[in-house]
Amino acid sequence: MRKIAFIVPPSVELLDLAGPAQVFTEAKFYGFEVDLQFYSYKEEIISTSGISFGNVKHYTEADLKEGDYLFIPGMDFEYVNSIAFRAEHHFFNWIKSLSDKGVFICSVCNGAFALGHAGLLKDTECTTHWRRVEELQRQFPTAKVITDILFKKSNNVYTSAGISAGIDLSLAILEELKGALFTHKVARGLVVYHRRSQSHTQQSIYLDYRNHINPAIHIVQDHLIEHLSDENTIEDLASLVAMSPRNLSRVFKEKTGTTVLEYLTLLRLEFAKTMLNNPEFTIEYIATKCGFKTARQLQRILKANKR
Repeated sequence: MRKIAFIVPPSVELLDLAGPAQVFTEAKFYGFEVDLQFYSYKEEIISTSGISFGNVKHYTEADLKEGDYLFIPGMDFEYVNSIAFRAEHHFFNWIKSLSDKGVFICSVCNGAFALGHAGLLKDTECTTHWRRVEELQRQFPTAKVITDILFKKSNNVYTSAGISAGIDLSLAILEELKGALFTHKVARGLVVYHRRSQSHTQQSIYLDYRNHINPAIHIVQDHLIEHLSDENTIEDLASLVAMSPRNLSRVFKEKTGTTVLEYLTLLRLEFAKTMLNNPEFTIEYIATKCGFKTARQLQRILKANKR
């Protein structure tokens, strides 16, 4: 049976650990045969949120073979940048030995620094949380650190951005192992409605263009997100917030830096890309759900945005 092991390091970020673990726990519910294991290299483990862990087996007890997976979640960066962390030579050598025998090594957030100390990032495309990409590149100058990406696979090394990106990485790995349809079921079970691939950036259309405090524009943006398939005329949107169509258009552009139509198109395109991950959906169905008039219109916009 395939093993997926998780390191529980000192000052671990809980969601970096729990998110990926829950993906594979949910996969087991749907029949995926996998052995989930947890190890550490310290006796006392307290998460960044103050939650402590009981006895966790030492990593030297692990018996991982080719085709198994090892996840290293993120930690408090003060610890990652400490002499104590950098002195864990035996642990880093162990990670390198696993990689050499074909175990897939996966990091979430600044867990990538452990991979760097293990020598796994040399001439390797990788990523980490956006706050730490410059530091990762500085400490490991031969690494090919990619900014603004959710996760990256390079040979048998997977690295991902921070926090929730570990869930995206885990779903992508599950898709490699069990296929898109099975992974879609798991994602639905997790109530993860937006399946994101490594081509997605760390930015989000659902969060971008929101760096303002105008309540009326926020209401319009929320309405557009929740009613993508509606016609959403400027007159209807203006009526929603008691503004004139002309004034709404002016204020929306002033506050967001884009027009209502451009913003709506970006929302529809993002949702279409998400729906394309589901093999059960036809292009015609996706076009209808996203508010495009025809499947041809959607295909044209998708093609234009690949350039």
